[in-house]
Amino acid sequence: MKKFSVLIAGGGSTFTPGIVLMLLDHLNKFPIRKLKLYDNDEERQATIAGACEIILKERAPEIEFLATTNPEEAFTDVDFVMAHIRVGKYAMRELDEKIPLKHGVVGQETCGPGGIAYGMRSIGGVLELIDYMEKYSPDAWMLNYSNPAAIVAEATRRLRPNSKILNICDMPIGIEMRMAQILGLNDRKEMNVRYFGLNHFGWWTEIRDKDGNDLMPKLKEHVAKHGYNVPNSADNQHVDQSWNETFLKARDVYALDPNTLPNTYLKYYFFPDYVVEHSNPEYTRANEVMEGREKFVFGECRKIIENQSTEGSKLHIDEHAAYIVDLARAIAYNTHERMLLIVENKGSIINLDPTAMVEIPCIVGSNGPEPLSIGEIPQFQKGLMEQQVSVEKLVVEAWVTRSYQKLWQAITLSKTVPSAKVAKEILDDLIEANKDFWPELHKDDVVVSESF
Repeated sequence: MKKFSVLIAGGGSTFTPGIVLMLLDHLNKFPIRKLKLYDNDEERQATIAGACEIILKERAPEIEFLATTNPEEAFTDVDFVMAHIRVGKYAMRELDEKIPLKHGVVGQETCGPGGIAYGMRSIGGVLELIDYMEKYSPDAWMLNYSNPAAIVAEATRRLRPNSKILNICDMPIGIEMRMAQILGLNDRKEMNVRYFGLNHFGWWTEIRDKDGNDLMPKLKEHVAKHGYNVPNSADNQHVDQSWNETFLKARDVYALDPNTLPNTYLKYYFFPDYVVEHSNPEYTRANEVMEGREKFVFGECRKIIENQSTEGSKLHIDEHAAYIVDLARAIAYNTHERMLLIVENKGSIINLDPTAMVEIPCIVGSNGPEPLSIGEIPQFQKGLMEQQVSVEKLVVEAWVTRSYQKLWQAITLSKTVPSAKVAKEILDDLIEANKDFWPELHKDDVVVSESF
């Protein structure tokens, strides 16, 4: 059986150890000959890489390991690039969240103005990775789960239309794991699902077991009372109190359309006033992550390096990441597995822009994804999706043309923002905060009313 060379781009991420452990746990299904980490922050990556090297020595010493900041070293001789970069790291995420909140607007890393700010930073970083891959390993595939996935996917569609990149998100997988628990199933793969939407912006329309029995009534009954909260959840990624509140709020999101089951992120668009009211502008999710996950992962990695052993380590597999192995296997072995991906619509949703990047089930084989037909979607979802697709397209247009006006329009159009005046105030603050990361925007095309 062929063995593969895998590069994790964003090697200094707190998610990297969990992905390495997951890859090692699936070597029987997806054998690896070489594992590399790449990051442009050498110091940060060194801690993660030092621990990963020891993990590999103990678990799979035959796998060649390399951690580097050199693109040629990193991207030469790879079959798969697993990309999860965060341009600006958590310091910029904190500003993405706190600047909108200062103006009474949702502060979230992928939704609203915060997501737009993050998108403006991510586009160049992801394009750079694609270009390195195509230069040094032109036959490789990139499995990209860098956020905000919707804006990144639109940018790659427009600016690298022929690249071998698959844009994915594990949030629906996390929710499906919870659904399986609600139903008393052992695994989400025991369900056949139909889903449509955009990234962090979608709905389940049908869930059946392998015998074709409808599982939606039982799920709806649970979600109407408890959202997606389940006792003793096996989900070890979304464990903080803020996630419990998000999973509970799904019951209110569900009430808007009881024919479907919603993605949790829709709460930011449907209940922005509630979200702002229940946010602490001094201590946001970024602070929670820096105080929690960040300290935990780096602390555990330092212990492994200090002890030169993983004995007693509390690092764990990120179960959601198993989805990435399934995707790599589908391409490597032409398995034709059914998977949820972010792909160009091209008529899968008949009554939506064919160039929209939609999140829908696809059949995945060695030639990439084949999107399944969704048909027509209801007016409610269509209206919401058209608005959000326009936001994403305007952000990419702003990045390409360096247009202040287009970015102002994008923020104004976001369902989380109450007015063009507030949008402009947030944009001006974001420009100042992101001056080291965003392209310089031109104001030649801007006319500001005196009533502002």
